Amino acid sequence: MIRPNDLWTARALRIFPGGSNGEFGIPPELLVVPERGRGARIWDTQGREFLDFTMAWGSALVGHAHPRVVEAATAAAREGVNFASLHRRSIELGERICSVSPCAERIRFVASGTEATMLCLRVAHAATGRPKVLRFEGAYHGQHPVGVAGMIHSRPTDLPTCDAAGAGAPWTEQDVLVAPYNDLETTARILETHASSLAAVIVEPLHRCLTPRPGFLEGLRALTRRHGIVLIFDEVVTGFRLAPGGAQQYYGVIPDLVAYGKALGGGFPIGAFAGRAEVMEVLEERRLPGPRYAWSASTTGGNPVSCAAALATLDLLLQPGVHGALHTLGRRFRTGMESVLRSAGESAQILGDGPLGQVAFSATPVTDQASWLASDRARGGRLMLELLSRGIFLNPMGTKLYLSLEHSEPELERFLEIFADVLPATVAPR
Repeated sequence: MIRPNDLWTARALRIFPGGSNGEFGIPPELLVVPERGRGARIWDTQGREFLDFTMAWGSALVGHAHPRVVEAATAAAREGVNFASLHRRSIELGERICSVSPCAERIRFVASGTEATMLCLRVAHAATGRPKVLRFEGAYHGQHPVGVAGMIHSRPTDLPTCDAAGAGAPWTEQDVLVAPYNDLETTARILETHASSLAAVIVEPLHRCLTPRPGFLEGLRALTRRHGIVLIFDEVVTGFRLAPGGAQQYYGVIPDLVAYGKALGGGFPIGAFAGRAEVMEVLEERRLPGPRYAWSASTTGGNPVSCAAALATLDLLLQPGVHGALHTLGRRFRTGMESVLRSAGESAQILGDGPLGQVAFSATPVTDQASWLASDRARGGRLMLELLSRGIFLNPMGTKLYLSLEHSEPELERFLEIFADVLPATVAPR
């Protein structure tokens, strides 16, 4: 039952499907309408305070409304919100990213991570002239069809056949191949069979919250290089979060192309895609009309306000010791949850790396999509809703809990206290 004074909730439910802008899936009685945020906390339209463990799906890595980010964006807005052109700040930001991103020799800006991964794929198709893409089971690469296909399972499929559920694009069954993450042997067989038609392999180096097995990313790099296939790292989540140079630096594997978003803008909308010069040159207009040409432009991508926010964000994230502190915080978070689960006699896995964590109710290790699907995901959903009801803001349908620079020991202690309190209530009734 919606509370009578919950006017914003009622208004949201009237015009937004499910009362959200996508993938929150919160029951009406628990719906939260944020009004403002600061640091690691948000307050809703009813004045209730929440500890935030979604942090705008990880985009607010430096915290909500960080003064330096807000001041930089405000100053830029006074001088012109958008030019739909390169400008001083976009050139500075491009140089800054290329200085820390191992594969980035050329770069272009877009407005979101979705666009960044989509353009990486288009560049790969243009560079190779090949029609197909290989992605990994359960990964999410943005709102375009290839980004979603193979993520939602509506029916059993024999890999590498792609389940097009959720993509709204039946053609993905023919043009998208799906491999099991962390299984290099199976991936190699699929890749060897289809190498002549594969333009790209796209992978989240940290697959949702699943860490790569030793040699897996290195094996992908060797296989794709052997067959002239473009290797794309989707670093929309891992970029600037695991290390200054992202997952490339952290795992020591260099792709051909990389996609960025989320944390880059400090909460402001921005995306970027970058890579080796010989691959990115398919974007040069002198190649028009083709065939080795990929048209790319963005009205708001790399606008002055978002670029100013991103420069201020990188000023914060690239300070010495920042990523060490984020990793220490993440380890404390995950070991704290493990301790709570052990004390409760629970069989569960804590997944994640860096400032990321996830609970999987499974007695056996969770290393890929199959083992994730075999876990008790219904109980995981109940846990998220119980946490939300106790003042922890998160996405109940999501697979990650995000930490930020603004989370510290008191926030972790409060979370773990609530986590321990609600855990018994998540057990399914007999």
